[in-house]
Amino acid sequence: MSSHLVWSIIRNNNAFLLKKRNISKPFSTESNNLTNLNSYRYNGLVHKKTLAIADAPKKGFTVSYKKARKQNKPRQNVVKRTFKSGPRRSLYKLKTLLQANKYRTDLTKAALRRASAVLRSQRPQPVKKQKAKKPE
Repeated sequence: MSSHLVWSIIRNNNAFLLKKRNISKPFSTESNNLTNLNSYRYNGLVHKKTLAIADAPKKGFTVSYKKARKQNKPRQNVVKRTFKSGPRRSLYKLKTLLQANKYRTDLTKAALRRASAVLRSQRPQPVKKQKAKKPE
């Protein structure tokens, strides 16, 4: 089926929707959705090519993406690559991976934002100094 037809069917009702009061655009929890927004562009279910960025076990991030050719072979469909060679180099490698393969150029900026947020979350938190109490 075409992706537009699938989207028109699952747009308003699916198991991954998170509808809340006073939020016009509901969130989505499906895998391969970079922004977790329920929109056709970022949806991980309807497209042949999708992209997901997750935390790596120790440091860095893991990129998993679908191959359009292997659409009917679920075992070979998803490819996972781990980037752990430092934040700047990893983000540069991710950008070149997406540009060199012409892989969903509309998702490049969202993927870089997601990867940098994952890397930022792995940084050690600065130790806050306790204020010395004034003697009375």
